[in-house]
Amino acid sequence: MTERLQFICAHIPSARVFADIGCDHGYCAQYVLENDLCERAYVSDISAACLKKAETLLAKEIREGRCVAVCADGTEGLPEPADCVLCAGLGGEEMVHIFSRGPLPARFVFQPMKNTEKVRRFLLSRGAHLETDVMFAEDGKFYDLLVGTAEGGDCYSEFEYRYGRDNLKSPGRPFSEKIRKDIDVLREAMRGVKAGPQRDELLARLAELEGISDAIEECL
Repeated sequence: MTERLQFICAHIPSARVFADIGCDHGYCAQYVLENDLCERAYVSDISAACLKKAETLLAKEIREGRCVAVCADGTEGLPEPADCVLCAGLGGEEMVHIFSRGPLPARFVFQPMKNTEKVRRFLLSRGAHLETDVMFAEDGKFYDLLVGTAEGGDCYSEFEYRYGRDNLKSPGRPFSEKIRKDIDVLREAMRGVKAGPQRDELLARLAELEGISDAIEECL
């Protein structure tokens, strides 16, 4: 199991029924079952080939009736609602599309590969509460993890939508590194941009990132 999946699994709460949407190999469902975090698990993937990998890994649990494999788009096809839903490794827009088709799961663990801001805005617009909204890293790549509940509600500032509440309140090293990397990318991009609206926009973005970087340095 990769460090990314280990980090995700460490944040999965216990539930009666667990579902891994877009399960691919099924490693997270295996972790949940091996650690008795649920009574029953569903592994679901729109790709039959990907689902086959999970079925192979979880063959014993499937025979025992502790795990059920479902080839479906999102949560469609699950025979019962899941108390906790994991969705990791999909794009943010795809996640919004999947979970716009019905009520939010009571508990969720989402790890979008991009467009995290859109996922935050979607979840909070539906009345969700984010218990964890943090950035982590693996092999120089940065990821966001959103863990929360369908009810409880949150009110985010524009900065929190863009960067994540936990990252701003208690910045960790991955978030600090990502901000510094973004600053370097912006500075490089500005070298070929002449005065005008585009450069003004880049300057405003750079000033925002440098302000966050300065605040992080005071915290670390």
